[in-house]
Amino acid sequence: MKRKSRTLGTVLLATSMALSLAACGGNSGNDQAKGETTPGNKTEETQKLTHLSYWVSIHSAAAAQMKTYAEMGMYKELENITGVKVDFQHPPTDSAQAKEQFNLMMVSDKLPDVIETGWIGYPGGPEKAIQDNKIIKLNDLIDQYAPNLKKLLEEHPDWKKQVTTDDGSLYMFPFFRGGEKVRVFYGPSIRKDWLDKLGLEMPTTIDEWHEVLKAFKEKDPNGNGKADEIPFYITKEDVSLDAPFLGAWGINYGFYQIDNQVKFGPIQPEYKEFLTTMNQWYKEGLLDKDFAAPNDKLFDAKMTGNQMGAALVYNGGGIGKYANLMKDKDPNFNLVAAPYPVLHKGDQPIWGQKDFATNGIGAAISTSNPNPIETVKWLDYAYGEKGNLLFNYGKEGEAYKMENGKPVFLPEVLNPPNGVSLQQSFAKHNRSTWSAPYVLSDDFQMQYLALPNQKDALEIWSKPNDERKMPLVTPTNDESSQYASIMTDINTYKDEMFLKFIMGAEPLDDFDKYVKKIESMGIEDAVKIQQASLERFNKR
Repeated sequence: MKRKSRTLGTVLLATSMALSLAACGGNSGNDQAKGETTPGNKTEETQKLTHLSYWVSIHSAAAAQMKTYAEMGMYKELENITGVKVDFQHPPTDSAQAKEQFNLMMVSDKLPDVIETGWIGYPGGPEKAIQDNKIIKLNDLIDQYAPNLKKLLEEHPDWKKQVTTDDGSLYMFPFFRGGEKVRVFYGPSIRKDWLDKLGLEMPTTIDEWHEVLKAFKEKDPNGNGKADEIPFYITKEDVSLDAPFLGAWGINYGFYQIDNQVKFGPIQPEYKEFLTTMNQWYKEGLLDKDFAAPNDKLFDAKMTGNQMGAALVYNGGGIGKYANLMKDKDPNFNLVAAPYPVLHKGDQPIWGQKDFATNGIGAAISTSNPNPIETVKWLDYAYGEKGNLLFNYGKEGEAYKMENGKPVFLPEVLNPPNGVSLQQSFAKHNRSTWSAPYVLSDDFQMQYLALPNQKDALEIWSKPNDERKMPLVTPTNDESSQYASIMTDINTYKDEMFLKFIMGAEPLDDFDKYVKKIESMGIEDAVKIQQASLERFNKR
C-alpha cells in the first residue's frame, strides 16, 4: 500500500504533537563475555520467564498473511532460543479503532506485560505514564540486566537523548534506525518515461514542476488518445509528513524551529503562497480530483492503470512496488525519485522526509508485569549481535544465509511470486520494513532497495538538510492537557481550511481571517508549550 507503513505509534505521535540499529557484542561462543544474553536458558532467574503478553499494532504486510506476530519466522525462532512463548495482542488495523483500544487498555487495572507504541503520544508523555503507574522506569534495570542496549546508548549519546524523558527516565526498548541509509524512505516521484517521451527535464523548482504537470495533462504521455492523465497526486497527509512541496517555502504543516525559536507553519505568510499555488494547480486540473479523500486501492489502480504522472511515495512500498507490478504489464514504466522542489534554481532543499535515529516507538514494560528483570533480558536480546541478525533478517537458512561473513537474503525471499510484494515477503520472516524494538541495519536496507531506481531515490531524497525540524519533544503533564485542548480544535480547523482553500470553497482573500481565527483558538499558548518543551529537550 502507498502510505500505511507506519503503525499506531506514528498515529499517536502525530495526534499528540501535531506533528512519523547497529549490533552490540562480538562473535564469540562465550556469549556472556561479549554482552550477549540469551534469556530463558542461562540462569535460574531467566527460567522463570516462560510466557509474555505483548500488545502491539500489527502491520498490514503481516496482517495480510498471519493472524499474529507469533506466526512470523523471527518470533518463532526467538521462542526456540529463549523458551519464552509470547501472546501477542493486536488491536484493529484501523488507526482510529486501535487508538480507542489503546486508551481503553491504559485505564484498566490489568495491562499486558509489554506494550509497544509511540510513547511520546501518551498524554503528558512517557514520564506521565511512569507517574500514572502504567509503565516502569527502566534506568536501573537496563544498567544491570540489558548489556546490549546499555552499550548502544553509551556509544550513541545522541540516541540516548532522544529516548530519555526530560526528567532523565529511560522508559522503553526503542526502535532505532542505525545509519543514515535507513532514515530516508519517502519522497516525490515522477514518471521518467513520460518526461522522456515529452522531451522534458527533471523538474527541480515549483515553476518547473508547474510546466511539467501541464505537459502531462495536455500532451497525452500515456499515449492512449484520451485525456485521462492525472498529473499529480498530493494529499494533506503527504504535506503533513515532513512538508514535501510546502517545504519549498521554508515551512511545514505544524511546528518547526529556526535557531531554537518555535513557529507554527500554517499561519505564516509563506503558507498562503503555497495554498495559492496549489489552488492554481487544482483549477488547472493538475491535482488528482480525489486528493481530498485518499484511498490506497484507488491510488494503486491509477498508478498501475498508467494514469498517474507524479506522487509522493515510499521507496519500498512505492518505487519498488510499482516497478514489480508493472514490469510485465508495461516494460516502459519508469517511476523514479524526484528532488524535493525549491523556489529558486540551485537552492538547497530545507524540508524532506528524514527520520531521527528513533521515531518514539518502542516496547515498555507495564507495572502489571510480574517478571520485569527477565523481560528486560528478553527484550535486550534484539540489541546484541545474534538478535540483530534475527530481527533484521529472520531465521538463518529460512530467510537468509551467510556469505563472506555477511547475511544475504535467499532468492525466494527477494523474488516473491506474483501478487506478493517484497514487503510481504519479508514480513513472513521479520519486521524490518517497519518499527520494532531493535536496531534497523543499513545492510538490510541495501538489500531491500534492490533496484537501481530505489538506490537512486535514497541519494536524491537525502539532499534536504532538515535543519528546521523539531525533535521529539514532550510537554509536561500540565502542559499536555492544555496543549491537547488547544491543538485538537486547531488541527481540525487547519485541516478543514487546507482543503477549502485549495479547492476554492474558501477564497484566499480570507486567509488573514483564518490566521486570526487560529490565533483566537490559542496558538500562541501552544507555541509557548512547544518552546518550553524544546528548551527542556536541549538540556537533556
